[in-house]
This record gives sequence, C-alpha cells and structure tokens, in this order.
Amino acid sequence: MTSSNSGETKKIKFGTDGWRAVIGEDFTFENLRRVAQATADYMKQHIQKGDHKRRVCVGYDTRFLSEKFGQAVAEVLAANDIEVILSDRAVPTPALSFFVKKNSLDLGVMITASHNPPEFNGYKIKNASGGAADVSVTQKVESLIEGSQVKTKSLNDAKADKTIKVMNIAKDYVGFLRSYIDLKAFKRSKVRVLMDAMYGSGNSYIADVLKGTDIRLTLMRNEVNPSFDGKGPEPVEENVGKILKKMKEGKYDIGLILDGDADRIAAVDSKGNYIPPQKILGLLALHLHQDKKWDGGIVTTIAGTTMLEHLSKDLGLKLYETPVGFKYISNLMETKNILVGGEEAGGMGLKNYIPERDGTLAGLMLVEMSIHRRKKIDKNLADMEKKYGRYFYLRCDLKLKSKNYELDLKKLQVDTLLGKKVVRIKDYDGLKLICEDESWLMFRASGTEPKMRIYSEAKSVKRARELLKVGEVMINREIKYF
Repeated sequence: MTSSNSGETKKIKFGTDGWRAVIGEDFTFENLRRVAQATADYMKQHIQKGDHKRRVCVGYDTRFLSEKFGQAVAEVLAANDIEVILSDRAVPTPALSFFVKKNSLDLGVMITASHNPPEFNGYKIKNASGGAADVSVTQKVESLIEGSQVKTKSLNDAKADKTIKVMNIAKDYVGFLRSYIDLKAFKRSKVRVLMDAMYGSGNSYIADVLKGTDIRLTLMRNEVNPSFDGKGPEPVEENVGKILKKMKEGKYDIGLILDGDADRIAAVDSKGNYIPPQKILGLLALHLHQDKKWDGGIVTTIAGTTMLEHLSKDLGLKLYETPVGFKYISNLMETKNILVGGEEAGGMGLKNYIPERDGTLAGLMLVEMSIHRRKKIDKNLADMEKKYGRYFYLRCDLKLKSKNYELDLKKLQVDTLLGKKVVRIKDYDGLKLICEDESWLMFRASGTEPKMRIYSEAKSVKRARELLKVGEVMINREIKYF
C-alpha cells in the first residue's frame, strides 16, 4: 500500500452529471485517484455501517483507458477498507446503477464521459438507489479533494484479500430487462430493428435481451472504437448520418441510437427520418399509460417541448418540470409516483425500475409500443402529433472561445421575438423566452463543456431555425471573455 499528498493542482469541479475532463490534461490518473480518495473520505464521514464494510461497485465504458481508470479507482477505494465490486467488462451506466440497487450497495462509480467528444473521460457517482448523486453529495466530495492523502493498493493484493471482486455485473441487468418487456409479445413479433451503438458500451446488450425472440435485430457500430469516428457519441442528428442512410436503404421498421454509455436514446423511423428525444418522451408516456395501463406523473426539464403540456393534460397526468440534468428527475422518481421522466438530450427514466435513465430500455419500449399497436413508429408518431400538435425542436451548441467568460442573462430578456410577443420568462436554469404563439428560445451554458446551448421550438421548422439564428446573434453581442 502506498500513499501520497496531492499538492497544489487545479480545482476539480463536478458538473451537470459528474466530473468530466480531457484525458491527459485534467483527467489524469493522479487527479482520478484524488477524486476516488475524496469519495472514500465522503463515505467514511457520511455513510455509517457499524461493523460492516462499506460497499461500492465500479464500472467503465469503452473510452480510451476507461478500464485502467476503473481499476485505479477500485484500488484507491479498496485501500480505504471499502469492499469493491469491479466490472470485468465495459457496461452501460444503467447496468451499474441496477447492480448497485439490487445488491444494496452504498454507492456506484462509473468511468464515462457519456456523450462528450472522444478526448474526454469522466467520473459519475450513483447513490444507493441507483440514481445520480445530487449536489449535496458531489459538493461534499469536491470539498474533500484538495489536500487529500491518497491511499492505494495493487489490484492483485486487493483481489487476494478480497477487498476487490472482479465480476460480470451486467448479467442481472439483462435478466431484469427481459422481465420488464412483454417477452411473449416479442417472441411472436418480427419487427425489424436496426440499432446504432455509436461504439459505446451499450454495444450488443440489447441482443442478449432479445435472445429467443423473433425480433429481427441488426447492430451497427457495436465494436470498440475509442475515437467514435472522430465525433462525440451523442445521438443528435448531425452525428448519426450512417444509420439514417442505412434506414433509407434497408427494410427496417425502427432505428434506435444509444449514446456512449447507453443511458440516452434517439430513434429513426422506417423512412430514415430522425426522431428527437422530446418526441420519444411523449411516445413512452402514451405507451406506458395507455398500453401497459400504468399511472404516474410525467417529468420534463425547463428545455422540454410544449407538446407535453397538451399530452399530460389530455391524459390527466401531472406534469413536473425540473432544471436540466437527470439528477433532478432522479430525485422526483425517488419521492413521487412517476410514470416516465426525460430530458432533451435523450435520457429517459421509466416506472418500476431504478430512478435513472436507460437508453436500451427506452428503445425496447418503443419497439413494444409498435408491437402492441401493430403500427410502425412512423404511424405512432403521426397519431401523437395529430392530437397534441406538431412542434419543431432544435438545438445548437455555440462553442465558446474560452472557458472564462461573463454573461448576464438578464440582458438577453426582450419583449418580442421575430414579431411575436414574449408572454412568459423562465430563468431558474438558464433563460427561456416563451412567445404568444407557443414558440420559444432558450439559453443555457453547458455544465460539462465550454459551450452555450441555444434551444428553440416552434410550430414551423422555419421559425425554429430563425429563432436559433437570433439567439446566436444575442449571445455573440453580449458575451464578454476574460
């Protein structure tokens, strides 16, 4: 066992969903061990176990060095007399969360930068219920990083004294997903599914879930490629041209797209049209409530689509709105009766499961909806939009010249946007300007990258695009760098 003092280094901060940084710059083995030590110190101070050892599961994705980073975290936790279960393979983040909850562990740690570009890696903390650790946890961990005395022991020594156990943590996850879906209906269906894993850790787990069914599944980009084709494994339209092209050329009923750690989802219809997450959330709410006969509220974020207001009112379901970040949705799923919760980036959480998002399960529910209704996703989407309105939702990420900038969002408040009166303003997380015709424009700084996210929605794609252009001009005019 060895120990060292961290000395004076750059302050590490947790963002919207964990700590993320560029590999070899801020995301180094030294800094990672400091964060792991702070996590151990947090557990010793705030998780009381009496004579029993504290227990943590450590998982990792397919990014560059993720397996080695995961091992380094496990070695630090084990040196602090914490019992560690270390995954023996790259896994989806939901598999880690499910394992933590099922086995009554104290925390989970996932090495992943989710959808970020390939040069990034990250560190997510999951609570005992499998949900994202909220700021009350991450702020305490942050406060313990500086000056931490890092302890570590080798993996071989830890395996010998059984403080680290290396095992397959995804087996029970796959089994649960098979029990969650209507397996009998899947066994009789010949729906043709094309899934793009985007080289992430979701790779072929859906094939394990569908084993023994008549679903005709085709996988693409399911091998390991830490460069992710040079783009971030984020299921936004500009990153998924390959599956859009293949859907147009092939004979598939639905296309599914997972992000880098498989906790987010996007979809493609049979004609090769991209279906954004906002519309997926509405489809999931309809399927769970009308087909599976489940009740509960719907959770969206401040960046959510207006369509959900009409849908939830018609179904008689309460609509909750949170700041951006699935940890806020997780908190509601733990304390309220929630049917489904989702964020604009594609994270979907479902009832009767962990309070966390899962791209694979959300995708399976879209397939199940098609089976139950005997309609392709194209028709299910058209039916929903006919009843609740067709909205065009767009987002652009304005890359900032520097991480250091000043922007007073109040200076972006205006009375009109493109000739329409602004009738409502929301400013509890970014700034959202809502017009009289239900169109809106929103600004919010990314919590994980030096970017300003600009969102718009309107009843025509032309107005939505024009709103984005107006937003870019407003930001470029008001932002000041230092």
